[in-house]
Amino acid sequence: MTDDQTHGPAGADTGLLARDRAHDHTAAVERALAALDLDTKVGLLSGQDMWTLPAVPAIGLRSLVMSDGPVGVRGQDWNAEDPSVALPGPTALAATWDPELARRAGHLLAQEARRKGVHVLLAPTVNLHRSPLGGRHFECYSEDPLLTGVIGAGYVRGVQEGGVGATVKHFVGNDAETERLTVDNRIAPRPLRELYLMPFEHLVENARPWAVMTAYNQVNGSIMTEHRALVQGVLRGEWGFDGCNVSDWTAARDTVRALRGGLDVAMPGPRTVYGAPLAEVVRAGEVAESEVDDAVRRVLLLAARTGCLDGVPAAVDPSAVPQGIDGRAVARDLARRGCVLLRNEPVGGARRALPLDVPGLRRVAVIGAAARDARVLGGGSATVFPEAVVSPLEGLRAALPDGVEVTFAAGAEARTRVPSARDGFTLRARYLAADGQLLAETPQVDGKVQAMGRLPRGVTRQNLHAVELTGSYLPQCGGSHTFAVSGTGELRLTVGGAVLFDGRCAPEGDDPFEAFLNPVERRVTAELTAGERTEVTLRFVPGGPELGEGLGGLYFALGHHLPRPDAEERIEEAVRAAAGADVAIVVVATTEEVESEGFDRRDLRLPGRQDELVTRVAAANPHTVVVVNAGAPVELPWREKVPAVLLSWFPGQEAGAALADVLLGAHEPGGRLPTTWPARLADAPVTTVKPTDGRLAYSEGVFIGYRAWQRFAVAPAYPFGHGLGYTDWEYESLDTTPDSVRVRVRNTGDRQGREVIQIYLAPTADAAPDAPERPDRWLAGFAVVEAGPGESAEAEIPLPDRAFAVWGSASEGSAASGGGAQRSEADDGWRRIKGVYRVEAAHSAEDRRLTAEVTVG
Repeated sequence: MTDDQTHGPAGADTGLLARDRAHDHTAAVERALAALDLDTKVGLLSGQDMWTLPAVPAIGLRSLVMSDGPVGVRGQDWNAEDPSVALPGPTALAATWDPELARRAGHLLAQEARRKGVHVLLAPTVNLHRSPLGGRHFECYSEDPLLTGVIGAGYVRGVQEGGVGATVKHFVGNDAETERLTVDNRIAPRPLRELYLMPFEHLVENARPWAVMTAYNQVNGSIMTEHRALVQGVLRGEWGFDGCNVSDWTAARDTVRALRGGLDVAMPGPRTVYGAPLAEVVRAGEVAESEVDDAVRRVLLLAARTGCLDGVPAAVDPSAVPQGIDGRAVARDLARRGCVLLRNEPVGGARRALPLDVPGLRRVAVIGAAARDARVLGGGSATVFPEAVVSPLEGLRAALPDGVEVTFAAGAEARTRVPSARDGFTLRARYLAADGQLLAETPQVDGKVQAMGRLPRGVTRQNLHAVELTGSYLPQCGGSHTFAVSGTGELRLTVGGAVLFDGRCAPEGDDPFEAFLNPVERRVTAELTAGERTEVTLRFVPGGPELGEGLGGLYFALGHHLPRPDAEERIEEAVRAAAGADVAIVVVATTEEVESEGFDRRDLRLPGRQDELVTRVAAANPHTVVVVNAGAPVELPWREKVPAVLLSWFPGQEAGAALADVLLGAHEPGGRLPTTWPARLADAPVTTVKPTDGRLAYSEGVFIGYRAWQRFAVAPAYPFGHGLGYTDWEYESLDTTPDSVRVRVRNTGDRQGREVIQIYLAPTADAAPDAPERPDRWLAGFAVVEAGPGESAEAEIPLPDRAFAVWGSASEGSAASGGGAQRSEADDGWRRIKGVYRVEAAHSAEDRRLTAEVTVG
């Protein structure tokens, strides 16, 4: 029998905050606070720039540095000059169902943060997959609050055991991107407590995060940066959160309301609602200086915990910090363990399609542009720049024996934009003042010129007028080359002395982050001669909605792709390659153009002609394996036409190496779906992410994800918790009490395997007559077990009291499940529902293997 990882709500605090140092921290904070005047104090509550808080040498306070996560640590610069390890995306991490893996990821990220001089990581994101259209779901974990909380707690523990603060975000209700700066999400008390607040509560109680980030949006009429009831009343009051509350970037709107609402730090700087404006309202008597002191105490405590305050030891002893972690190895292991095998049928009546029979292979066709150009991240603030990425094509070529011929055909593009200019280009960026003076010049590895927070030395937002991306291009082939320009402002592209584009580009909306992250693209063509070097210059004059005064946000890009056959010829080439191969491996994907911060998805279709590509390749070769690189659900209309479908999410920098491990059988795909996968968008229970008159009603109440699918006649393509391995499991026994469940399973296959035992609770007809409407079943705990062929494994999983409780008053009945309207919560609380429950040990939400009953009094 092997060890297991068992999870209801996670167990005791692992000690990531040294308890014996709490008194020292409190005393040091009070000493430092007593030495500060009002102007210095209010300055500590306002970013001095995009990523840092100011230093105060007089009290031994160093500047505290923050950085975006969650898949890596980008640092203060938005460019590739200081590369970052890029781990698989959060949905891939959640698909492992293993908080110890999340903890390992946290250890690595803390190591990366320390290397880059970062003290606080702005991650993890624990908002829920309310609707599959949410554009940022790749950055969240799951549709289920328990799974989200357990994985998030593992991540936070790992980061903070490395001496770096974790910032749990976005508190609360930031479950979609449409009108995210202003939307008022109307969430009734019960779903707010049972779903959207629950992951935050779990992390506060079980991982003790050092920071929380409040969201842009409103909840029930109050902006989250000013939401006194939820921040002061629930987060700090009920749950006992003692950390620092930082705003999402530019989210703070009002000085007095933000301070009274519990916001400690308004980011970014230098101009925010805090700083000088806060000092003014204190001197005017609108708020007491003692209220400012409370916020400053929490900032100083964060500094003490992260080692930025002299005279007091950090929360984690440097000798106890995990070090020497191999980032590539961790990235590879997480990627393969997060792969979810959705389908694996026999081919021609023989063995199952996966793992591949390597000794029998002579020719393998690798198909899809996403096989050559790995799709490893979503777009937005989660972007990091890895030193190198192993593509699926590279990974398979490296892993297959020398005698196996590997052919490649792009077939169809995943990208809807022209890729950044790179191969054959020699480029530099010249930063210019209005009078033409050269302020700075930097080399460029590709056609993207980008910065957020720091511009090159000598360049400021005030003195910068234009940037010229200039250099030359040496074509390897002649013909009609496509160039693209993108950015928000004036752009002029000159190729070989001819002006090909001269005009303004601007997005339709007014979200400054969308203008930065998803700028308009314009395409032109140029006839070029092979081997003849051509001069290229793209001049950009910024002009559009600002990220904020002094933020230094800059983005524009030159794109390029070679002359190529038309789309139909490319698909036909792929079909021919597949027909002549023993196996066809088709890699399809979304990209940062589809899944990104700043906008929601319009549909769930794969971009371009990728669906057609799969269908035609499958018709040409019955042994077709499809690999799906996507951070969130996509429609798979061809899924019944292929024997194997493997979901690799956004798999990080070691994508191809991990994929080869799984396809060739060196490692089992260990993942299970953390979110339900619909066959069609039209089937999904919740699809509304666009507000009406500024409001978005969560009218579905507690019925999202698998909780909602249970009430629908239409079945999903793949249910919550689904995932196949390379072995089979028999569920042998289930014993339960009102407090815990013990499950024994046996590996009945012929190789080592991994199983995720899922425990669901279901009320029976003998449930209390006054019980409110509840889902048919809900996840109450889970365990990860491993065993060799013929071996058994046993897991004991706690059944927490909360699993039998609902939020509301005893008089509410079924009305408590609804959403939208605000009402008084004076009599509300957690109410244990008595009665008889089925306890189900399951392989997925729809594949329940053993049941027992337990009576709860």
